[in-house]
Formats: sequence, structure tokens, C-alpha cells
Amino acid sequence: MSARYVLGIDLGTTNCVLAFAPLETDAIELAELRVVQLVDAGTLERRTTLPAFTYLATDQEARSGALDLPWSSGPAFAVGEHARRQAAAAPQRTIGAAKSWLCHSRVDRRQPILPWNAPDEVPKISPVTAARYYLDHLVAAWNAEHPEAPAAAQRVVLTVPASFDAAARELTHEAALAAGLPSDLILLEEPQAAVYAWLAAQGDRWRQQLRLGDRLLVCDVGGGTTDLTLIEVTEADGELQLRRLAVGNHLLVGGDNMDLTLAYHVAQQLAHQGHPLDPWQTVSLWHACRQAKEAMLSTEGPERHTIAVLGRGSRLIGGTLATEIDRTTVQRLLVDGFFPPCAVGDRPQRRAASGFREIGLPYEHDTAVTRHLAAFLAAHAGDRAALVPSHLLVNGGVFKAVPFATRLREVLASWSASGEAPRLLAAAPDLDHAVARGAAYYGWAKQRGGVRIRGGVARSYYIGIETAGLAIPGAPRPLRALCVVPFGMEEGTQVDVPSDEIGLVLGEAAHFRFFSSAVRKADQPGTVLESWRDEELSETDALEAELPLDSAVDQPYVPVRFQARITELGMFELWCVSTVSDSRWKLEFSVREEGPLC
Repeated sequence: MSARYVLGIDLGTTNCVLAFAPLETDAIELAELRVVQLVDAGTLERRTTLPAFTYLATDQEARSGALDLPWSSGPAFAVGEHARRQAAAAPQRTIGAAKSWLCHSRVDRRQPILPWNAPDEVPKISPVTAARYYLDHLVAAWNAEHPEAPAAAQRVVLTVPASFDAAARELTHEAALAAGLPSDLILLEEPQAAVYAWLAAQGDRWRQQLRLGDRLLVCDVGGGTTDLTLIEVTEADGELQLRRLAVGNHLLVGGDNMDLTLAYHVAQQLAHQGHPLDPWQTVSLWHACRQAKEAMLSTEGPERHTIAVLGRGSRLIGGTLATEIDRTTVQRLLVDGFFPPCAVGDRPQRRAASGFREIGLPYEHDTAVTRHLAAFLAAHAGDRAALVPSHLLVNGGVFKAVPFATRLREVLASWSASGEAPRLLAAAPDLDHAVARGAAYYGWAKQRGGVRIRGGVARSYYIGIETAGLAIPGAPRPLRALCVVPFGMEEGTQVDVPSDEIGLVLGEAAHFRFFSSAVRKADQPGTVLESWRDEELSETDALEAELPLDSAVDQPYVPVRFQARITELGMFELWCVSTVSDSRWKLEFSVREEGPLC
């Protein structure tokens, strides 16, 4: 069955969206799927967003049929709006921010660990399973609406943060395949999807708004992450083109942090009223503040909002604790707290307050997006103090509140020699749908022809080579990093990596270490780093593999040199080529669109 549609899926931290476009049309026609979901026990509605929350039901709830869907009966969980509402009423049974857990390398993301710190009697699932549940629901909803065009047979573009490392992309890919999406699905960076949504809305008019040499900053602040991407307007054969210059590191700061900030403020108000909260109530308050923030910061939001938390004391059973917050206070707390004015030379504060830290999501110590932005622009500025953009495109639910974009432009203007703020490009009318729409546009343009963002790979890639030498008890051998893929290497190209012969371990499980850098753009294949700073190179999850023995060589290891190739789909293939026989071994590692394979 040939594909009739391209599906763009935004697997968000807070909301999931599926947009689609028919492939047979000559002009792009974008729409969103209205997803059937539970909005309360036993109540179904269609909505264009699927909140990224999972509620793990009690046995009684599962047996009652209150969580039944048109395509399933007796499920042990619910996702979507009902699960989101349960986050405030039953936080110990509700999972949020599953996407943020997918990139948390200090936990086993395939193990049942969520809800984090839930009581023993509550069943748990893995971050991968939670992501699969959301995709399962979207796939089932699509198939119910389009039985003649099942999702597994369509062109699918699934978005991920630009800063997702290879392991997080692989886990996302794994969840997508488990949900029945096609194996040739494409993973697209969310900030690029936001640009494609803008291109889809502008048509050919985009060339009238951007000029040769302009630099476009995409600032995407979502529910759990902040993604920064810099795009330059270039020219080829007399035509303007877009080329990605840089992507930022993964920043776990976003709307969730804002919700917690409000919760802290409200908890202090309640404490002053004589009602200190216990840990259970604090979690419930966090989720209640999410709803308050979104209501109050909307364009026509109320001036005041009441936040209520269920009482827990013996005299308050069945009652609630309540207090009010006002719109001005909310804006002050969040705009000044997350987008404070700062100098171009300011940097995020990274030191922890304690030598001991709970194993949870590694949220940024410094929540100032503006200071992270200053560090990002400086890292890619070369000899200049900062690479201040000429244009700005904002994305993510946070920017539905106008004051955030206004403050961001004011800060960028203060960094510019001219004092001028970057021009704010008209974002999508509804930021909740922009990424999914941009993903669908990208899939359509890739098949039917259209504007594409160029730039090759967004990072240089390295392999770790253990040095030879005398062993020291208890100390690992020094490691060198060999560059095998340079920044900007284009799809469909390959390179022989100059190096000395390297011993490749065969016939037993081996540990292959990979590194990447978004700032070392001058390194070429064959460059060897004896040492490096943490901000220069970051290590991805290691790859464990057992490579077959070489029948032509009776040795546990064989000398090799390397050949690196970027496939047309953006896959990094590292070929280990024997120097003493005709044997070759391939390690695959994704740099953009999929995850690591072996």
C-alpha cells in the first residue's frame, strides 16, 4: 500500500499533536487530527491536542469500564486530558514529562521507574513505555478516522528536541516502532519543524522577509525543555537558501520549572495562612499551578485565579485549602525569573547547592533562559563577543504569553551594537500545533519539492581510543578522541579517516565510546584530541557490541582504519576496515534522524 498522507507528530513534553497533509495535492494542505480521548471518567471528546500525561488506574477503575476507548476496553491506564486532570487529584499515579526522562542517561529508561518516587503499591512503567502509550493513542485515533490509510503505511515525521542525544533518539524511535509506526519514519528536530511551519504559512513570501546574510534564532521553550537553533540565510545559484549554523545543548528548563515556581510561591502563601503542605500536597499543587499558569497567561486570561489543594489534616478531610494569585504577580515571577535582563557576557550558574543530589530529572540549576542564550551565542561567535541574530522565531507553549517574547527581544537588543531588537517573525497562530504542522510540511516538501533547511550534521563526532601504556591499579587508561565526522558533513558523503592503525576487539563484548561537539567546528577527520574541556565534548551513551571474529586472522583484535559515511537519511555509518585482510565491520550511529544501531 503506497502512502496517501504524510503524518507530522509532535511528541511533546506537555502535549502531543498529529498534523497531516495529503501527498497527491500540488499545494500543501495541512490539518490536525481531532483526537478522541477521555476528558473525564466515561466521557469522550475530540481535541486537537493530546496532553502528554499517563494516569495509572486502580484495579477497580480498570474493571469499571470508565477508561474504555472506542478501540480498547478495560485498559489499566488513561492518557490525555483525563490523565492531566488526575495529575492534581492523584499525583502519585500520574506521569508527566516522560519525554524529559527519555534523555536522562543516569537512569535505565527501559525500566519501570515512573511515576518517580510513587508508593510501592502503585504500578510503574518505563519512560519508553509512557512515550509509546501516547503514540499508541495517536495511531489508534488516526486508524479509526482513516481505516483506508493506516498509519503504518503512511510517511511519518516524528519530532524530537534538537538537543536530544543519540540514545534519546534511539529510545524515541523504539517507542515509535512499538506503537506501529513505519520503520522508515524520520526524526526531525523541533526548532526546524517550527521554521517549516513558518515557511508553510508564508509560502514564497519568506524570501521577502529574509535577506542574504540574515541570521535567524529559533528559541523553542516548551513544557520541559529549551531548544536553541541558529539558521543563516545563504545563496546558491542566485536563490536564497536556509542553512543551520548551530544547535544548543539539551536544557531541562521550561514550563515545568515555571509551574514549580508558582507552586513554591503559592505554598508560601498557604504557609503564612497557617497551612503548610506535605509532600503529597506539594506535588498536587505543582499540577494545579500548571493549569493556573496557562489560564492566566493566555491573551484573555483572568486577572485573578483561585488555586485549591485537597486538605490532608484530620479536620480537613474532604475539604480544600485555597488561595488566590493575580496576573501581575505571575508575570513578574515568571518573566523576571526565566527571562531576566543580563549582559552578553553573563553565563549560567551551574554549581549545585549540595554535594548530595536526588536521582531525578537533571533540571538546570540556573533557570534564566537569557543567560543560557548568551552562552549559546558566544559559543558559536568565533572572534565576536556574541552572534546576535537579525531575526527571531519563537516556539513552544511558553511563548503563548506575549511578555516572554517581548522581554527576549529587549535582552537581544541590549546585546546588539546598534541597539536594535531582532525582527520577530510571525509565529504560527497556535503554537500548540506549529511543530506537528511543520513536521508534516517537511515530509510533504521532501517528497513533492520545497524549501529545505541545509547544513549537514549539527555536531562533530568522535570515537574514544584507549591509549597503550603501563597500567596503574585503580586508574583507567587515558583516552584520546579521534574525529571521524566533521561539523557540517553532508548527507550522502563519506570520508576515509586518516589515523594510525587502531586495534579493534573481536569475538567478545566490547565497549565503544562516542563523543560529540557542537562548538569544535574546525576539527577534521583524523584530528586527535589528547584532552578537552567538558563544555567542548560531551559523551553519548556508549555502544555495547560483540563483533564477529575475522576468519583470516587468528587474533582477538585486528588492526583497522576507519571510514565514515553519512547516508542520505542522516545515518552515521562507521566502518572499521581491516589493514591485514578484506574484512570490514560496521557500527551505525545516528546523528540526526534516527538512533544508534549496531
